[in-house]
Amino acid sequence: MATLSNTSMAQRAIKDIYGVSQLVRTVKDKIEQGFSLLWVEGEISNLAIPSSGHMYFTLKDDAAQIRCVMFKTKKRLLRFTPQQGQQVLMRVRMTIYEARGDFQVIVEHMEEAGSGALQRAYDALYYRLRQEGIFDERHKQALPRYPEQVGIISSPTGAAVQDIITVLQRRFPSISIILYPAQVQGVGAATQIQLALEQAQMRQECDVLIIGRGGGSLEDLWAFNDEQLARAVLACPIPTISAVGHEVDDTIIDFVADVRAATPSAAAELAVPVAAALAQQITQQQQRLWHLLSQRLSQHQQQLQQLKKRMTQPQHRIRYSQQQVKTQQARLQYSMHLRLLHAQQSLEKLSSSLRHPAEQLKEKRYQLAYWQHRLATRMRRQQAQWQQRYHALHYVLLRQAPLAQIKDIQYDVTVLRERLEQAMNHYLARKKVALQQQVGVLSAVNPLNVLQRGYSLTTRVEDNTLVTKGSQVTAGEQVNISLQQGMLHCKVERISHEG
Repeated sequence: MATLSNTSMAQRAIKDIYGVSQLVRTVKDKIEQGFSLLWVEGEISNLAIPSSGHMYFTLKDDAAQIRCVMFKTKKRLLRFTPQQGQQVLMRVRMTIYEARGDFQVIVEHMEEAGSGALQRAYDALYYRLRQEGIFDERHKQALPRYPEQVGIISSPTGAAVQDIITVLQRRFPSISIILYPAQVQGVGAATQIQLALEQAQMRQECDVLIIGRGGGSLEDLWAFNDEQLARAVLACPIPTISAVGHEVDDTIIDFVADVRAATPSAAAELAVPVAAALAQQITQQQQRLWHLLSQRLSQHQQQLQQLKKRMTQPQHRIRYSQQQVKTQQARLQYSMHLRLLHAQQSLEKLSSSLRHPAEQLKEKRYQLAYWQHRLATRMRRQQAQWQQRYHALHYVLLRQAPLAQIKDIQYDVTVLRERLEQAMNHYLARKKVALQQQVGVLSAVNPLNVLQRGYSLTTRVEDNTLVTKGSQVTAGEQVNISLQQGMLHCKVERISHEG
């Protein structure tokens, strides 16, 4: 009995023994099947990228570490370059490398730990607003074709606003530009941008509004991802152009604005047309109008010449009508003669069949008188019709005389020429008045004119901000005073708060 029991245990033990590869493969299957994709955060160490293009590193925290691999197909999708000691957030699959039996994770996605939270917040807001339909085309307004005033919401000291102003003035020198200054980065920037937007709506000065700044990181552009600001832009009755960052930068404002521009300079190009091109179009339209008028006059002259060639003298038409009347009279007389002969022949045939010659003769005389009366009546009617036709043709010929038609056409041409000259003079006068008004507006808001009257601009040397009241500076601080010609570098000795 003991021998049989030992044999059974030995057989069972041999059956439960795993080979190394079988054990590793079994554990690998259990791990891969038991865990789906996971998010893990840690610090990169032992970073290595061999010639194969794959990336190998260790992810660690204060208490543990794990081997990681990111294959080159996923590595190409990274939006940053991983560095040694960098804190990252990864989406991974857990597995075992069978050749060495090492536990490791395969990285499917990696992002910087700091920007990852912002990116997730951005994605959540984007999808929520998109489901509400805020980004739909039905909310978009068309930009005005010829705006008179352009508003800009941006930092007054940034390079972006200078690029916008430069492009606007180059494309349309007489355009009026209104700057609504606002902080575009940091705490409170979104609120300031929204207040500037509300100010532009309240003042109703501009026809189109550019909201923008230069490029930067996701943190730098975060003010333009504010939900309240996005809803304010959506409700703005003034057409808006988003010009935030570079073409690769996406913000919520880009999707809410009526038009999105790749750069601030591109926004200025979308806002106004090229004045020189407009002037060229006006010149081309004038030339085309003169060409059409000359062509129309030439056509009328050709029609007059053709009418003269086709139109014979009225006397010739009258003679031709008289000849036709005479011909018809001759044909009528010939027809009457034939009818008389026929009546006479019929009378002769009937006379032989009459019993009494006197009655037969009386009847034939009556028929003859009857036919003579009908013939005379028809001749008079036919003659009256031909006379009416003759008078009608004579009247038509008199009305279609070439000289009368030539006078009418010449009068029409004169009236059209006068109306064209009046319209062109009126149009040029309106454009001249509009140009003078725009020049006056530009001259009124030119800061150089203010400096010429003895005023000056004072800025702090430290941050180049404009000083408008004494509380902005301290005693001993360096300031720059800009005059109409030149600049004074001064030091504040004493501050007086009296008006």
